[in-house]
Formats: sequence, C-alpha cells, structure tokens
Amino acid sequence: MLSIDLTGKRAFVAGVADDGGFGFAIAKALVEAGATVCVGTWPPALGIFQTLLRRGKIESIALEKIYAFDAEFDTFADMPEDVKENKRYKEHGDVSIQATVDKLKADFGDSCVDIVVHSLANGPEVKNVLLETSRKGYLGAIGVSAYSMVSMVQRFSPIMRKGGSFLSLSYMAAERVIPGYGGGMSSAKAALESDTRVLAFEAGRKYGHRVNCISAGPLASRAASAIGFIDQMIEYTKTNAPLPEAITARDVGATAAFLASPLGAGITGSVVYVDKGYHAMGKAL
Repeated sequence: MLSIDLTGKRAFVAGVADDGGFGFAIAKALVEAGATVCVGTWPPALGIFQTLLRRGKIESIALEKIYAFDAEFDTFADMPEDVKENKRYKEHGDVSIQATVDKLKADFGDSCVDIVVHSLANGPEVKNVLLETSRKGYLGAIGVSAYSMVSMVQRFSPIMRKGGSFLSLSYMAAERVIPGYGGGMSSAKAALESDTRVLAFEAGRKYGHRVNCISAGPLASRAASAIGFIDQMIEYTKTNAPLPEAITARDVGATAAFLASPLGAGITGSVVYVDKGYHAMGKAL
C-alpha cells in the first residue's frame, strides 16, 4: 500500500506558536507520518506557547524540541542591543537563524535534519495600502517574510541529509490583487515564490535538496486575523472556488507531508495550490 512514511526523518518547523495555524498543522502531519519534529517559536510567544502545551490548553503533539527562534536575524551580531536586552529575548540569548542551526548540530549531530518548513510572515504595516507603506515597513515585510527563507536555505542546507526538503507558505496575493493585504506583504509573497524557483535550482545542484512552496487559501489563524478581513476572504473564496468549501489547516499539513516525503521526490521549484481550486477561477460567481 502506498503511504507517506517519514520514519527516521527529522523536521524543523519555523513559526509555530499555537495550534491554530498552518505551522502547527504541518508539524502534526509530519509527526503522524513518522517524523520527529522540532519547532522554532518567536521568543515573545514562546513562554505562552509552552504554558498552553503544559496545561493541555492546546492540542498536544510529540515535539522533540522547541527553540526560541527569530528569523529576522541571521546571526547574533544582527540583533540590536535593545532586542538582546529585552526581557522577552534576554533569557534565550542568541535566537538567530545561525544559532538555531548550531543548536540543532549540538543536540543531534552534524547531519541531523531532513525537512525544513518556513511558516513565517510579518508585515509591520500590513494594514496600510501599498501607496501608504513606508520604505521601512516594506523592507521589514520582505526581510521577515521572504529573505528569511533565503537565509534558512543558506544556513540549514549544510546540516541536512542529501535529499532534504524545504517548504514555505505563500498566498494568492503574490500574483493577484487582494485589497487590504498591504504593507508590502503581497510583494514579499511574490518574492518568496520567485525565490522558490531559484533556490530549487541552486540548492538542488549544490546539495541535492528540494525547495517548494504551498500557496494556501485563507484560514482564520491568529496571524491572519490580525489583517482584519479574513472571515470575508474565507467566505468569498468558498463561494467562488470549484470546491465550494473552506480549506482546513489539515489540508495544508497533508500536502506538506506529501511534498516532504519520497512520494514528492520529483517535485521541486513548484508552487502548489491548496485552495479548493480557487486560483483557477477568472470570474466571481
């Protein structure tokens, strides 16, 4: 029987802070497929996340390790002094991308990871239309939401076993106008999808790794709800999609597990839509 089997694989999923988003759903699907999973959690949210897990307030999954992780910083030297001294960061020390790579190596050995998932997005001015977005806000969105994937492929590739799989998460705003999805976030998602293709070539030739992206339909996660119109987008997409139903986080988790598995060994440089077919529509019903 053909099945998704990730036994013996280790995954690192960046961007997990609760059980309501795509990151958690992907981590859960990877565990169900047999992988061991470590997650990276934004330092200001880490304490709350661990407390919720400990008290059984959110769904429990077997996580191998939880790391304090901030993809805004490539190295410790990139962290401003005020961040280093911030009480929500100070106890964790170096939370950069390179530090997390080093911690994984120290915990599990030199070649210790098979799957890396980038479930990260942040735009400090996401509620501003693009015409009213500052340079700082725009570059902030690009840095955290797109360049961080480039940095992760750079820094995680050397500790990944050959045949490793990278995955990121995008949204339809990368290629179509979604009014209200501002602050440079649409540009960041477009960059993320373009980088997926280039990184697939470069990491494939240099390391033998695959790089893919899932363009997911709207989901009322905590992060998406901050935009302010997510419920409207879910209803609109559900009404107009070929399969007139809302996507679930599990839909995305299952696709991620497939792409990370040997069943997806021939797929790289691809943007895979998980949106009930909405991306194929050219006219609203």
